[in-house]
Amino acid sequence: MTANTKRLHVITWGCQMNVYDSGRMQDVLAPLGYAPVDHPEGADMVILNTCHIRDKAAEKVFSELGRLRALKEARAAEGGRMILAVAGCVAQAEGEVILARAPYVDVVLGPQTYHRLPEMLARASRAAGAVIDADFPREDKFDHLPEPAANRGPTAFLTVQEGCDKFCTFCVVPYTRGVEQSRPVAAVLAEARRLVSLGAREITLLGQNVNAWHGAPGGLGELVKQLALIPGLARIRYTTSHPRDMDEGLIAAHRDVPQLMPFLHLPVQSGSDRVLAAMNRRHKAADYLRIVERLREARPDIALSSDFIVGHPGETEADFRATLKLVEDVGFAQAYSFKYSPRPGTPAAVAPGQIAEAEKEARLAELQALLRAQQAAFNADCVGRTVEVLFTGPGRHPGQIAGRSPWLQPVHAAGPASLIGHLARVKIAAAHPNSLAATLLDQEEHQQA
Repeated sequence: MTANTKRLHVITWGCQMNVYDSGRMQDVLAPLGYAPVDHPEGADMVILNTCHIRDKAAEKVFSELGRLRALKEARAAEGGRMILAVAGCVAQAEGEVILARAPYVDVVLGPQTYHRLPEMLARASRAAGAVIDADFPREDKFDHLPEPAANRGPTAFLTVQEGCDKFCTFCVVPYTRGVEQSRPVAAVLAEARRLVSLGAREITLLGQNVNAWHGAPGGLGELVKQLALIPGLARIRYTTSHPRDMDEGLIAAHRDVPQLMPFLHLPVQSGSDRVLAAMNRRHKAADYLRIVERLREARPDIALSSDFIVGHPGETEADFRATLKLVEDVGFAQAYSFKYSPRPGTPAAVAPGQIAEAEKEARLAELQALLRAQQAAFNADCVGRTVEVLFTGPGRHPGQIAGRSPWLQPVHAAGPASLIGHLARVKIAAAHPNSLAATLLDQEEHQQA
């Protein structure tokens, strides 16, 4: 880092798309001389890239802003300046509130406007007050972003779709990310080739409803097939999907494209048709089970992950039991489960039949116990198998490297650092609650790598 380099620290909360957005904000700011640093102390700019999905998201932002205020004031006392920016979905939803409660914030920007960051910074430098931009601009932000500039490791995220038209009653995404938009196939392929040239061996396609991508005929399944033709791209994943957009072409891609990993995150949210209707999910439990059956016919080794919300307004004990039944019928390799928590402005927040907190906690504990047991059983079933792992970094202990299995499980093994960024065969030796221990095969070959 040269003397003229400006230090940029980005704090990211939430989904993989926020991780992608944070990286792209770094790319946007790089021509202005900003380089990423690991800590906010002494930074010239700090960006909080926020998520509005989880409970008390905004309060977490204000808590962090309070901590950063002290750093900003200390920097000013030294004659310098720290530009403080809030980006992402909390900024989109509560921009004016942020400026009212934290007037020391310099820039507030929504997830659709970060391509305008250089202009916002220039305005913030000239103005005494804050700059806010939480529009849904007509221009496509991706048309204004520079090419990815930095090697971020052997795995990379690539946003292909944004926004949501589903309007689930519990969700704020349509209000913070806007309507569904798909990037053109040519733009996606160009960015994927660029990421591979920078060292990516695995690319995860991102979207709020990624399988609603319609940037070319044939949908996401056809895009996966075209991505698989890129030399050097060994693995393809995608998230997050909606059951209503799981078409036959995408299911066929799981059968026909070996680079498409045998792991799918397919949120169902509930096993009760009554609750699914109240959520405006527009699928039934039986629809979900038929999709799972077709996926397993196409790719017998596919593993599934899902999202569950317990205690949605109006959920009865019988509805909750229907969710447990669906979990038992499917068998998940992993899953994310949460208590329902109201989001201001969503229909469910004002719906009758709000569930008592204690009841939600009891239901969540029972569901999570079942999901943990299924994950443990899936991991245990891997012991003794030979699998291919993409090693992505050092492990926790000296001489250890870590990576991911085809089913996205963390795997650690003793091995040389030269294997980081490469695929290697391992034999699974032991299963832990959240990871696998493995023995590297072909030791002599790898020691020469």
